[in-house]
Amino acid sequence: MSASLDLASGLNELPTHRPTFWRRARRSHALVAGTTIVGLIALAAILAPVISPYPPQQQDLYNILSGFSWKHLLGTDELGRDELSRLVYAARTDLRVGVLAIVFPFCFGTFIGTVAGYYGGLVDTIVMRIVDVVIAFPFYVLVIGLVFVVGSGIRGIYIAFAVADWVVYARTVRSTTLVVRELDYIAAARAGGLSELRILARHVLPNTITQAIVYAMNDIVLVIVAVVTLGYLGLGVQPPTPDWGSMIYDGQDFLTTNWTLATLPGIAVAITGLGLSLIGDGLADVLRPS
Repeated sequence: MSASLDLASGLNELPTHRPTFWRRARRSHALVAGTTIVGLIALAAILAPVISPYPPQQQDLYNILSGFSWKHLLGTDELGRDELSRLVYAARTDLRVGVLAIVFPFCFGTFIGTVAGYYGGLVDTIVMRIVDVVIAFPFYVLVIGLVFVVGSGIRGIYIAFAVADWVVYARTVRSTTLVVRELDYIAAARAGGLSELRILARHVLPNTITQAIVYAMNDIVLVIVAVVTLGYLGLGVQPPTPDWGSMIYDGQDFLTTNWTLATLPGIAVAITGLGLSLIGDGLADVLRPS
């Protein structure tokens, strides 16, 4: 009887399991809301050929600058193009560019930051001096300057972000790696004879990459804002491909008569940015050690 009581008390003292990632994610209101917003926008972008009433370049010269109507739900622009169709196709363009533009900075910056933080010494010094030089320039000014030099368009945007954006990932991951490399389980892995590559891949990177993932969500917002800004300046996505920035630029001349031409793309940018920011905040809460 006493043995049974001892066993029961021992089971009561066992530590409870921490909630899994998915259970914590479902409890995060910010993550759920952000995923819902971005998911709906992404779904609309993917299904653009299906849900758009007209091709984005198709002109209706008999309905130029028309307001809301059954034929054109959100009206038409100065060339008679359907505003709803262009909004949906612009979402496809800006989301694709925003996501693809951070792939190289994310991978390269995470790799460089991990190596610099783990090995330290001369490697760390060289990497951090390069990072300091790049960060010394205002981000958007540097991106606009690089696009102006390498050429406008999507290709120029990818090159500009590849050069300017990796440094934030490198600095973020490096600071986390400096802490992780001093932990006991890393020393135990070294004592156990594991190779440096295996320690980095199996024990260091999984515990440092979460910070880069969280930042990536907010970075997509920065990229989309930069793409919109470049489109407004005529350096971004080139016509006739629809883009929220160029739509805002084209619609600013009609603010007094057709205010929706510039306002609706701006609202789309704001809602997308809100959704991505909520995802970033939610991931930060979910991935934070409890």
